[in-house]
Amino acid sequence: MDKNSPERINCAVELFKQGYNCSQSVCAAWADAYGLTEEQMLLVASSFGGGIGRMRKTCGAACGMFLLAGLETGTADPKNIEQKGANYKVVQRLAAEFTARNGALDCADLLSGNVNITKTPSPDARTPEYYKKRPCPKIVEEAARIWKDYLDGKLSDQ
Repeated sequence: MDKNSPERINCAVELFKQGYNCSQSVCAAWADAYGLTEEQMLLVASSFGGGIGRMRKTCGAACGMFLLAGLETGTADPKNIEQKGANYKVVQRLAAEFTARNGALDCADLLSGNVNITKTPSPDARTPEYYKKRPCPKIVEEAARIWKDYLDGKLSDQ
């Protein structure tokens, strides 16, 4: 599948509906585009669900975008200050767009008013009630859409 395929957005949502966390869902939709297997990407992103380890901090779907940004614009050279800055600029732009589209960047704020927010390490069962209460599938979709918009050059530098 082409890196910029709109099908990747649907793939992210379907992965979430299969039970993967928000970060895994966004990242795994692009695994092959970065030379990784789906399993490798699922493992890399596994700790970021539920607002990073279910601590309700930065939304896992946003973290998924940031992980992809590292693959797209990051550097493995600790002395490449210019590339580090370029990557951080992309991450900050993605975070601003995510906040503009979703109203917040933190999981707790995104869930506020929808569910009883807990920080226990045990994830909730994915029941029909789970999906009725949470905006998570839509947020995963939006994060994937933002990443695709970035790849398509639709996000202006701000």
